Amino acid sequence: MDLSEKLVLALPKGRILGEVMPLVRGAGIEPEAAFDDPKSRLLEFETNIKGLTIIRVRAFDTATFVAFGAAHLGVVGDDVLQEFGYPDLYSPLDLGIGHCRLSLAMPEGESGTDPKEWSHIRVATKYPNLTRAYYADRGVQAECIKLNGAMELAPSLGLSKRIVDLVSTGGTLKANKLKEVEVLTEITSRLVVNRPAFKTRPRELTYWIDKFKEVLADGAEA
Repeated sequence: MDLSEKLVLALPKGRILGEVMPLVRGAGIEPEAAFDDPKSRLLEFETNIKGLTIIRVRAFDTATFVAFGAAHLGVVGDDVLQEFGYPDLYSPLDLGIGHCRLSLAMPEGESGTDPKEWSHIRVATKYPNLTRAYYADRGVQAECIKLNGAMELAPSLGLSKRIVDLVSTGGTLKANKLKEVEVLTEITSRLVVNRPAFKTRPRELTYWIDKFKEVLADGAEA
């Protein structure tokens, strides 16, 4: 499909990239060889589709690139969508990948684990907005300490005995002697589109939304 102007697809680095690439390739998009070269320092990659490039950025940044129009579509986790609440992100399709959950955890053996008894909690988290909103809906005031990683260190070093973080298998929590107390929300990754771009380039963006829908449908039938 020839595109009159460059179209940019933003993909997240890390674990989700391995899950999303079969869908991307299933939609007929094949990035240049450097994309799979671990030694490559490129951040933007040409593809076999004229005018379509891929950028590979951190998961949190994927939403920002699309929301502000630097990329036209991308793959973003529900956790990021809920944390930032960007109004210019349209998320038409759940890709059914990146399954995990956002949970509250605390040290094993710690008392006071019944959330119904809380009126105030202090947590270390990468998701202060989502966490505050979740607990505010339950009448609990959440004091959030923003961390970008190594959340599991917060309880043992006295920063905060509770954390809110993504949990997949729970292995990291167990290794750090933490227990999962409450699930705030289940997470999957979604295809997102920049709303202003969708208004000005509906044909092209609808084409790619439909291509990803076809890939998901074919996978469900297989």
